[in-house]
Amino acid sequence: MAAFDPSARRGLAKNIPSPLHEGRLPLAQDSFRRIGEIVRIVVTCGPSSEPLDRVRRLTNVSTGSLGLFLSSVFADAGHEVCCFRGTGASAYVSAPAFPIVPFTTAEDLARELKILAQGRPIDALFHAAALSDFRVGIIQDQAGRPLRSGKIPSDASCLLTLVPAPKLLPKLRELFAHAFLAGWKFEVEGDRAAAIARGERQMVDARTDLCVVNGPAYGTGFGLLARSGALLAAEDRESLAKLLLAQLVRWDQEQARRGRPPCSDASP
Repeated sequence: MAAFDPSARRGLAKNIPSPLHEGRLPLAQDSFRRIGEIVRIVVTCGPSSEPLDRVRRLTNVSTGSLGLFLSSVFADAGHEVCCFRGTGASAYVSAPAFPIVPFTTAEDLARELKILAQGRPIDALFHAAALSDFRVGIIQDQAGRPLRSGKIPSDASCLLTLVPAPKLLPKLRELFAHAFLAGWKFEVEGDRAAAIARGERQMVDARTDLCVVNGPAYGTGFGLLARSGALLAAEDRESLAKLLLAQLVRWDQEQARRGRPPCSDASP
């Protein structure tokens, strides 16, 4: 099997070691059999962060644990996996069987994925990273004067203006035209029906093949929304990983029926 070596392109680090963590993720070593042919899978996970000044950042509470778990399961199933993990992620996996590429800002991740898209085609991208919805527009003192210090003084109040950040997910179809694309929709407000409706809207807007819906609004577990309109339920992350692989196989079979190239066999 040809190695998934993203380091062949500028800016990517190969197999970065992760420190041992007390809450280490289980690798589900014998839980999943290999499904279908060997495919090249990219997973994004963890939080992005946006700089406030040279020492402070705006980020979120994503740990990256789900994306690392999925990457481990996919690799254990015999597939080539590359995981892009936010540097602020608190979850680790010791001695990963797949390369882990760090990113800080959403712009960093977008740049690395553009580089990746210039190389060998990938078959699937699971975009589970929690990227910032906002970035810093301007920081002003109480008199309305812009603050441009490398470290904003903390002896007085300041006014921080946040502006909407560009969305990465809608740009992925252009980068990976023939890949299976899955987005995530984590919803806090509203009920399950509202969360599902937002997931359906995301699929239309971003032209993805699947949306994983979760969060307090959805409730326990995960909901997998397919283009067909079907909603599949996964009660835990093990069930989610298995369903994601099964959906990838189904998608590949549909592509073959339409006369499109099937997933790669990882040959050079």
